[in-house]
Amino acid sequence: MAGAFGFKGCQKIRGPQLRNLLEAKDFILFDCDGVIWHGEKAITGAAKVVNSLIRHGKNVVFVTNNCTRPRENYVHKFCRLGFTDVMLEQIFSSSYCSALYLRDVVKICGQVFVIGCDGLRNELQEAGIPCVEEADAPDATIYNCALAPDVKAVLVGHDDKLTFLKLAKASCYLRDPDCLFLATDNDPWHPLSGGRILPGSGSLTAALEVASGRKATVIGKPSRFMFECISSQFRGVDPAQCLMIGDRLEVDMLFGSNCGLDTMLTLTGVSQIEEAQEYRNSELTTNHSLVPDYVVDTIADFLPAFEELDEQSN
Repeated sequence: MAGAFGFKGCQKIRGPQLRNLLEAKDFILFDCDGVIWHGEKAITGAAKVVNSLIRHGKNVVFVTNNCTRPRENYVHKFCRLGFTDVMLEQIFSSSYCSALYLRDVVKICGQVFVIGCDGLRNELQEAGIPCVEEADAPDATIYNCALAPDVKAVLVGHDDKLTFLKLAKASCYLRDPDCLFLATDNDPWHPLSGGRILPGSGSLTAALEVASGRKATVIGKPSRFMFECISSQFRGVDPAQCLMIGDRLEVDMLFGSNCGLDTMLTLTGVSQIEEAQEYRNSELTTNHSLVPDYVVDTIADFLPAFEELDEQSN
């Protein structure tokens, strides 16, 4: 579809061209962090854009690799930041999709050992998936701690309380070739204020991959599974009628490319247009999957398009 508008390859798009693109799409997929909000502050104009898309009849869904909170908490955050029309069924987090994968795809029979936060555990428990309870003594080590006998999967997500003992236990469980090795996502890091960064789930997964000698199956972006979850819960999802909007080339744009979606980079987050142009000009064809079809400074650039649509309907 991008070629139909003549903008293939990280081209800035505004005004009538942006309006025509939005009119041509039925499903709009948004990443969250760096796209519609930064932490607890909504990006200027984002709430109005999302609410307007929904009110204009577009199917809007949110695809986030942030596994630290269950979907119910996301609903509260959306409402708190002014996204008043967002419903639970529009939210697809890597924790929720991990629960669906374990319950519906592999039909796990046994416990899951989780390296992750309470939000991830809550999502699994909501889906009826038993998790190994952590009940080690403060002075426990891998030499004397108990290991659960029926662990059928190890799931790695963001864990700000990661310990060496958790890593060692997971390595032991993964010695069983029938024990699944899953990761909510492979994000390497996340930006913080003041130029600091927070190691992401991908960095924890990498440590366990080295320790276990195995590769994890990634559930969240850029894996296709998150899009398969959307397709299973919404009727008539046609990749050609979808637009993926995100801020990370190696995650969001690659996810869109893997799923056959048109992609749009917004410059309010991690990646910048210079990086996209480098990938576009690269001799490595695999880098071309990281190049967005369209680029906007911010999704607030959508607002004039809605004004024109409202004028046409009056």
